[in-house]
Amino acid sequence: MAANTTHYHISSFFLVGIPGLQDFHCWIGIAVCLLFLLSLLGNSVIIVTVKLEPSLHQPMYFFLCMLAMNDVALAYSTAPKMLGIFWFDDHRIDFNVCLALLYFIHTFCVIESSLLVSMAFDRFIAICIPLRYTTILTTSLVIKMGLVGVIRASLLVLPCPVLINRLPYYTKYVINHAYCEHMAVVKFASANTFVNRAYGISAALSVIVLDLGLIAASYVKILQAVFRLSSQNARSKALGTCAAHICTILVFYTPALFSFLTHRIGKKVPPSVYIIFASVYLLVPPTVNPLVYGVKTKQIPDRVVNLFFPNKKISEN
Repeated sequence: MAANTTHYHISSFFLVGIPGLQDFHCWIGIAVCLLFLLSLLGNSVIIVTVKLEPSLHQPMYFFLCMLAMNDVALAYSTAPKMLGIFWFDDHRIDFNVCLALLYFIHTFCVIESSLLVSMAFDRFIAICIPLRYTTILTTSLVIKMGLVGVIRASLLVLPCPVLINRLPYYTKYVINHAYCEHMAVVKFASANTFVNRAYGISAALSVIVLDLGLIAASYVKILQAVFRLSSQNARSKALGTCAAHICTILVFYTPALFSFLTHRIGKKVPPSVYIIFASVYLLVPPTVNPLVYGVKTKQIPDRVVNLFFPNKKISEN
């Protein structure tokens, strides 16, 4: 009887990488390496600039700094193993290490979503209630919002590796993926995985529906406030302050939604296409976010030039 209630699992998994594109793994690795290095460089510049420049000690830039730190963590949790697969044929990964990476990857993704909601709230207060901006968004509230996002993500994702650890894995150990993604690991268990699948879908939907709903509600209010402004210049300026955040939302949620829907209803989508989008979802936002805020937010490039090239004068607009 004891044997029937005991769960067994293999010691390691074999991550294929991108099935069907193994001959191009070396070239794909170059792209992954470039994205990884650019994400580390860009986000590090954002973090250092916000920390050292007193004029950027404002809620908007505190949230941006949190986003940059989360992006660095997300890049570190995914890119090194991918490069090991693509360049060094290091396909094996210990079972427990796989679960740990799975936990951190999905946790950082949920934190990213929470930070985008916080940044939408920041823009809502700045445009709709500008006179109360500094009294509402205090440093204390910003820190609390960041902590709430971290706690929510940590608790929401925790059942995923716990439930996987209870499943038996006898013979199936080859995972057609480039990293330890939740559903990719669950589907190879030698048992009924209904609970794991149901929880994974429920957790993902709760994040997507709640967070996108809050972001949409914020922007509905923002647009209502903007179109009440009498001056075209004032409307353009108000919308301009939201441009970087809107770009970040599109870069993060578009591949995320494609990945989520394809894995569950896109049966005819080739595995290579799904895995590429799932990897884009993790690697591209950390790279693009610093560039977006560098282009769309004038204060960032100005302060970067002041800090790193103090003798260079910035042309006035």
